[in-house]
Amino acid sequence: MALIVPFRAIRPTKEEAATIAALPYDVYNRKEAYEKVKEQPKSFLAIDRPETQFAEDVDMYSDEVYEKAASMLNTWIEEGRFIQDDQPFFYVYELTMDGRSQTGIVACASIDDYQNNIIKKHENTRAEKEQDRIRHVDTCNAQTGPIFLAYRQDHTIATIVEKTKGRRPIYDFVAEDGISHRCWIIDNMMAKALITTAFGKMDSIYIADGHHRAASAVKVGLKRREENPGYSETAPFNYFLSVLFPDEELKIYDYNRVVKDLNGMAPEELLEELDSVADLISTSEKAIRPSKKGQWSMYLEGIWYLYQVREELLSDDPVEGLDVSLLQNLVLDPLLGIQDPKTDDRIDFVGGIRGLQELERRCTTDCKVAFAMYPTSISELFDVADAGLLMPPKSTWFEPKLRSGLFIHRI
Repeated sequence: MALIVPFRAIRPTKEEAATIAALPYDVYNRKEAYEKVKEQPKSFLAIDRPETQFAEDVDMYSDEVYEKAASMLNTWIEEGRFIQDDQPFFYVYELTMDGRSQTGIVACASIDDYQNNIIKKHENTRAEKEQDRIRHVDTCNAQTGPIFLAYRQDHTIATIVEKTKGRRPIYDFVAEDGISHRCWIIDNMMAKALITTAFGKMDSIYIADGHHRAASAVKVGLKRREENPGYSETAPFNYFLSVLFPDEELKIYDYNRVVKDLNGMAPEELLEELDSVADLISTSEKAIRPSKKGQWSMYLEGIWYLYQVREELLSDDPVEGLDVSLLQNLVLDPLLGIQDPKTDDRIDFVGGIRGLQELERRCTTDCKVAFAMYPTSISELFDVADAGLLMPPKSTWFEPKLRSGLFIHRI
């Protein structure tokens, strides 16, 4: 059963919260991170991406870079930009985007639950990406970016959350991207106990976003266990910072594909080959978005084509039945020669938040064809994780993104 516990958050003062809160470190490439920190030097991105404090020719993975992150975090705390609560609390974190809200519980999850697959994954992680966050967490002695977890809706938790949201929030601001952020403290002893008990009855919690952050936090925790053989089960390094959301409030956006060439085929040949795996529903010069599972739309030479996969080619397998898998197995691999989308530089991925116009733009610059996908559902994500399987790369795009720096967990 899942062990979810309250913690003593280090968090910004009310006056500093909007300035400090930052999008996750991996949203930016190195150039973009430099530009953002130059524009907003008091953003937490300066700590999450400490290479921005050095010349661009400095190795971003050098010891001095990680030591700078720790130094800045301690300095900002000493300067009074952060406070630490005097006892463990749960926190409520609401994000509102385009009129839709999702509300999660900020808490700490058990690294043992991750190890024992109570906290379930649906993606592989890459060792080199893990290593960066391992060193960041270990050197800062803190987890600064929360892992986005999902759980099946629970009435007890929902009732406590709604009651808490009737109080005055500790944070209430709208970020520059228009997303509203509101947070509350759950300080009632009975409410805290009920939340712990409710999560304790769950046999599965799911990583929605943040697989590398989760894996890194767990590996630092295991390292600390080796360094402290007499450790207590309540030691902070046994837990990692999380925000847990009920499934019914989450929205997954499409994660679309663009390909740089047609693998030697003429456009007419590709269209002819597609007829063998999918039925053409409509064409238009205006963007067409898939409206249901089993559909994709394709942009080729200024025209949009909407396709429906043939019934006999659909699959009940949790992974093979995903729309991204159908496209990969029926089109990208056999027709366009994209055998491994993780390593082939002829394919790129475009988050649905950028809109279909971004697919059109890419096809006028560096690509020849684009595919717009129907979004993977949260139930499909759960099914894959429950089966102990992994999704293809770039299967889900979650919005809105959790902010870093609002809640920090000292380990």
